Parts: sequence; C-alpha cells; structure tokens
Amino acid sequence: MPKAYVYTRHGGPETEAFAELDRPVPGPGELLIAVRAAGVNPVDWKLRGGFRRPGEGEARFPVVLGSEAAGVVVETGEGVTGFAAGDAVFGNTSGGAFAEYALLTASVTAHKPAALSFADAATLPVAAATAYDGVRQLDLPEGATLLVTGAGGGVGAAVLQIAHAWGLRVVGVASEAKKDLVESLGAVHVASGPDLADRVRAVAPDGVDGVYDLVGGEVLAEAAGLLADRTKLITAGAAPEAVAALGGSRVARARTAAVLDEVAELVVAGELDPHVSRTFPLDRADEALRAVEEGHALGKIVIEVGV
Repeated sequence: MPKAYVYTRHGGPETEAFAELDRPVPGPGELLIAVRAAGVNPVDWKLRGGFRRPGEGEARFPVVLGSEAAGVVVETGEGVTGFAAGDAVFGNTSGGAFAEYALLTASVTAHKPAALSFADAATLPVAAATAYDGVRQLDLPEGATLLVTGAGGGVGAAVLQIAHAWGLRVVGVASEAKKDLVESLGAVHVASGPDLADRVRAVAPDGVDGVYDLVGGEVLAEAAGLLADRTKLITAGAAPEAVAALGGSRVARARTAAVLDEVAELVVAGELDPHVSRTFPLDRADEALRAVEEGHALGKIVIEVGV
C-alpha cells in the first residue's frame, strides 16, 4: 500500500507517524497525482497542532501532512477539464502531500513548465503564491520601500525577490545567520531582535511605505509603528484580529491556477529562485518537518518522492 506521513491526533511531533494508506480516489474537481515532490511549510505543523483554516471542518484522523505538491497526473475526478493522465502539474493539495499519492484541487493546480523542476514547482503553491498575493495586495509604486519581517524563510525569500523584480526597495528582517541569503536576494538586511525599529530607521531614514509581516507578535507591532499608512500593513504571520487592531490586514490569498502560472513564469524567467536549500526523501519526512518547525531552515525545504 502507498506510504504517507501523517499525524494521528492534534499535538506535537509525538503525534506523527508513517502509515500505509489506500490510494486516494479523486472526487469532483480533484486530480490524483503520483507525487514527485512536496513543499514543507510552517502551516503544516500548525495544522498538526490544531490550527484550522477558515471554513475547514474538524480533522479526520489520520491526517496526511503537507499542503503543496508537484507530480504526474494519474487520474482525474468528475468535472475536471484541461488535465489528463501523464501531465506534470503542481498545486494545493486537498488531502495532504507527504505521500506517494496525493489529491490536488484542480482549480488551484497548474501545468508544470518543462524548464521547472518538480522540487522547485512544489514550493510555489503555498510560499511563492502567498508572497505574490501579498506584494500585489500592497500595490506599492516603483521605488517605494517595503519592510519584510521573517525575510529568511520560504515565503520571505519569495517576497524579497518578487518585490525587487517589481522595482521596490526592500528591507529584510532576519537573523544574522540569514544575512547572506537576504542580501543575495536584493534586499538590505536588518538583524532581528530588540530595538528593531531603530535599526530599520538607520537604513531607511525616509521611512518605509509598506510592511509585509511573516512573524506576528511584538515584531508586527513594532513594524507597524514605522508606517504612516496602516493600510499598507499586511501579515501572513498573525491572526486577523491581531493585525486589524493595528490597522492592517491579513494577506488576501487569490488561490487560483492563474497565480500559480504567474509565479512559475517568474521562476522560468530567472526573476524568482525558490531557493530550495535542502531536500529529504519521504522516509525522512519527520526530519524535514523538524527543520521548518525549529525555524533554522534557509529558504525552502522539500520532500522528494519516487526519485
């Protein structure tokens, strides 16, 4: 039976396990793929811990981990058009990604360009698409200054590059260990930690025009204090009520195949490097998730399957 990496109840890493599950059957609007690669994201361990996305029901255990995947179409569900068995695709999963087989939602699935590797494609549906949606939402004019907190992670690295490609001056907040990465992606690095606002003012004396937060908490509050226009404050790292109290908003996710096509084109054009820093085979999925959960990963972590 196909192998998958699951969590069996809400909690910490102790709830995770490898399991053999029946091959999924695609329902209406779904694709079944043979997974070639799956991206690893903070939302994966947050869901394991009990976080639910808006509109989601209660978890039905065991739950396969992972939210984004790339692979080859095996079967299509009722009502699916534009895809056929054998197509190379990538998209958001509707039933987990850390597995040999996964279901993708057809409306949030795109064809993989031949020039794009499966590993790179698997990083785009969550991290790169979130980055793209947020930079577009801010709608800053060319030459404006964007402050990005949590700039050294998967979403942050994509934000830096997309903003830079769109003509923005970017200031990236990250640990000293991630300074080289931040600067290599076209941003001015500012070290994270206490008195963040003072360090940002030192490199951006004219102020910042927008904030893309990926951390939340005190970092979000301090970054908000640097903005004259709080409508230009967005977060993917804090709850809606927390950012609303500061006058900002959550990143509004488009969740469309069109966005996936656009971010894939940025990669193919050389304007966006998914920056896959490390890959793990499926039988080491636990190690891959720990690398992200402990916050030490540079860029993106990917699980490769069937390679």
